[in-house]
Amino acid sequence: MKQGVSWLALVGALAIAWGVAEAATVQNIRLWSGPESTRVVLDLSGPVEHRVFELTDPDRVVIDLPRSSMARTPPFEPKGYVANLRTGSRPNGELRVVLDLKQAVRPRSFLLPPSDGYGHRLVIDLLPPADPASVTRAAPARAEASVRDLVIAIDAGHGGEDPGAIGRGGAREKDVVLAIARKLADEIRAQPGMRPVMIRDGDYLVSHRRRMQIAREAGADFFISIHADSYRDASAKGVTVYALSEKGATDEAALLVAHRENAELRGGVSLADKDQVLARVLVDLSQGAALSASAAAAERLLRRLGAVTTLRKTQVQRAPFLVLKSPDIPSLLIETGYISNPREEALLRDPDHQAKLARAMRAGIVDYFRANPVPGTYFADREEPAVPVAARTADMRAGEPIRHVIARGETLSGIAERYRVTTTSLKRSNRLRSDVIRVGQVLTIPQGG
Repeated sequence: MKQGVSWLALVGALAIAWGVAEAATVQNIRLWSGPESTRVVLDLSGPVEHRVFELTDPDRVVIDLPRSSMARTPPFEPKGYVANLRTGSRPNGELRVVLDLKQAVRPRSFLLPPSDGYGHRLVIDLLPPADPASVTRAAPARAEASVRDLVIAIDAGHGGEDPGAIGRGGAREKDVVLAIARKLADEIRAQPGMRPVMIRDGDYLVSHRRRMQIAREAGADFFISIHADSYRDASAKGVTVYALSEKGATDEAALLVAHRENAELRGGVSLADKDQVLARVLVDLSQGAALSASAAAAERLLRRLGAVTTLRKTQVQRAPFLVLKSPDIPSLLIETGYISNPREEALLRDPDHQAKLARAMRAGIVDYFRANPVPGTYFADREEPAVPVAARTADMRAGEPIRHVIARGETLSGIAERYRVTTTSLKRSNRLRSDVIRVGQVLTIPQGG
């Protein structure tokens, strides 16, 4: 009898588990389209078994959901690879969803549990037949010139089914940061010697590592990721500028060395043929220069942004954000304000305020590259304006060289600003090849700017 009860209990439990796993209602179907993939999201009442397969002549992707039903006919607009969407019930109680395609694709599906205000979801990514990671992006055709443009990668955070933070008035982070990113791209495009590359230029999601990869494929000289902050205290306000933390840099360096057979630094330096020690040295050198450059650029953007809006922090902050981990591209993340603050939410929605932020970011980037020109670019080809002696501090007496001992926390740009000289002349006078300086090092302050 005891065994019989156990058996019945097991059968009942299996029946319940089967029902939970199999029976579901598709509440909605959403599509997101990016330049390299199309994402189809089925919003579900619960977890469900599913089967995805392809058909040809014509090209289709079919999703079968056993013991499932459609709550309502979803509105449909062709996007990306999907030309049409059809649903229907099959005799065995199975729901079939058919995606009519514009071309053959590689479908990839996975289930997501409830999170961030969404319930259970079945996600189907439609990828091109060739792996997009293996396709090198073609650079825009440009007239031959003696100098090249600096490439500025502009990353609007979140996108697609990831709205980011949402303000009390309904503003979505993904929308406001894309608007700011587009205005920054216009500013960069109008700046002689620079051209922008948008990491995303529409309402679609790009993975963090793919964002880094797009910047690398474009040969980016600088990477700026634009976000809007949120906090439980609605009075929190202001802009924050982040560079990569030492912990984040160390973790990424270890990952690169561990997978060095697929890693490459800028300039075509492959790590595949390097032993572990040499690979780590090369990564550390490259990463050290990128971190120093990021900090110097961050200071300039802080100054420019502080002139047009409130700063949450007047110092550059450090964080292990994944999008900042490129070992050889100076990278910053800008929190443009607190969308959780009703006043700042309204500002972030305001096109005039967005334009002010974009102009300040562009000016900060230009400030950095004027002081630290990249060889072979427009800024390296131009003469630095002379700084009048009268504009210097009182301790710069004519004919007497000034020597400065570097203290902890000081940066080359900060020292240059203190003595009213350009970073370029400071580096030239001390034969510095980069902005990297060390505590205790003695710098000679140039008299001629």
